[in-house]
Amino acid sequence: MLMMKARLTLLLLIALTLDAWAAPCPDWPAAQAKAEIAALGAQVAAWDQAYHRRGVSLVADEVYDQARARLEQWRSCFAGIGAPLPDPLAGSAGRIAHPVAQTGLRKLADSAAVRDWMATREDLWIQPKVDGVAVTLVYRAGLLQQAISRGDGRHGQDWTAQARRLPAIPQRLPTPHDLTLQGELYWRLPRHVQAETRGLGARGRVAGLLARHSLGEADAAGIGLFVWDWPDGPAEMRERLQRLDAMGFADSQRFSQPIGDFNQASHWREHWYRSALPFASDGVVLRQGNRPLAGRWQAEPPHWAAAWKYPLSQALAVVQAVGFRIGRSGRITPVLRLQPIRLDQRRIEFVSLGSLQRWRTLDIRPGDQVAIQLAGLTIPRLDSVVWRSQQRPVIEAPQADDYHPLSCWRATPACTSQFRARLAWLSGKQGLALPGVGPGTWDKLLQAQQLDGLLDWLTLSAVQLGAVPGLGPRSAGKLEQSFALARQRPFADWLRALGLPPSGVAPLADNWDELVQRSSGEWQRQPGIGPSRAAQLQAFFRHPEVQALRERLRTAGVEGF
Repeated sequence: MLMMKARLTLLLLIALTLDAWAAPCPDWPAAQAKAEIAALGAQVAAWDQAYHRRGVSLVADEVYDQARARLEQWRSCFAGIGAPLPDPLAGSAGRIAHPVAQTGLRKLADSAAVRDWMATREDLWIQPKVDGVAVTLVYRAGLLQQAISRGDGRHGQDWTAQARRLPAIPQRLPTPHDLTLQGELYWRLPRHVQAETRGLGARGRVAGLLARHSLGEADAAGIGLFVWDWPDGPAEMRERLQRLDAMGFADSQRFSQPIGDFNQASHWREHWYRSALPFASDGVVLRQGNRPLAGRWQAEPPHWAAAWKYPLSQALAVVQAVGFRIGRSGRITPVLRLQPIRLDQRRIEFVSLGSLQRWRTLDIRPGDQVAIQLAGLTIPRLDSVVWRSQQRPVIEAPQADDYHPLSCWRATPACTSQFRARLAWLSGKQGLALPGVGPGTWDKLLQAQQLDGLLDWLTLSAVQLGAVPGLGPRSAGKLEQSFALARQRPFADWLRALGLPPSGVAPLADNWDELVQRSSGEWQRQPGIGPSRAAQLQAFFRHPEVQALRERLRTAGVEGF
């Protein structure tokens, strides 16, 4: 069985001080805490087994890191409950001893940690943190003798047979030296930009290919090698890189840069994050040029190298509540309220699920943990449900049949969301484009119980508006002017504001009476109007609530009504 590279949490869990992962202790009784901790612990163990024994990644690495850190946090919140987490590589080591231990890396939490780490070190270098699977290569008299998987850093599996099929691994060196190399086998991704397309599952692909008993030529050619250390090589980093390049390991020198301060480190991290590289990478590695003799290396994060990860592409969030937003047309959109997280310097508290059916399919409840991404780098989007709480509270979802384009013309408790959406549409640029009137305005009037029907605001005086909490005399005066302006808007604008179904290029009469008298057949004779749209238009004009609104507008002297 294949032993994979250690997860990003090897021997050092991600710091819980990161804003994106910090969370208060759950308010659980002891019995629930025991059940939740045990269940999440079993899930993490299952992820570990799939990854390190079968080469299968069931969850994104950064989500795994956060889930494991979350589990450790829960254990610290409920002392004495739950067994300590085992090393993720426990039981995964092979039988082949590494000639030099593979050390793993400590993860620096943020810029301040990077500055502190650099402050006490000299002769520093930076490299991309290639997202692949770690390997040790042993050469004797210039010939490849052995390839060993990382395993637990001390022992790994024999990958020699697979290595002999990889063009990226020289079978013979130009000079007959004995040497040991440590590096990363990666999937080739020409002109890959990590900030735009992330990892594309490249690491898992390499792991899966190496787990096979046979490896085709095309797949073998798709695997590259980045040598990131030569433990028994020259003492000076620059000489090591030059000699690696001479032996055919060109990537090592190409993607290693000397750095003198934090600004240079930050520059290269940003450069490699947003520039085209031949591989996926999940951060950068900071290294001292000088390090101890190879015989002193241990299978634990060393003091002479550390990782500085790229910004999270996914954040693990706890669902605090499930709400339902009902739009003007009656569409029901489930919205998750999250324990606040930070993702790419943005604070995220809510995420939409898009449709009621999707929520029902995913069955998300408070307490569940979900992975959140940014779509287009700005809009929060649910990626997946990572973990389900053992407690499944009942959620009363709105009935889809109760909401449609002709429902909720009044401010009843069941209609709060759709009615508010109607008001926002009416005053927005799609409708009357009333200056200074937006959702916040309507919220104030609704909270002051000044609105029952969609057009009640037409008769509000400056005195009444001035008495609304949050509206001073000046704001009330401007609002009265905007409401007065609404009476002057054209008939067509009012039809859109009231929610007229789309009529395309079909000509509309300039008065209500003519439109309300059109039959379904007459609507269908208009360009672009089919049977379904004709039925919607006819239903709109003949609906009792819409008829009542027409009467209000006629009384108010609005043109066309």
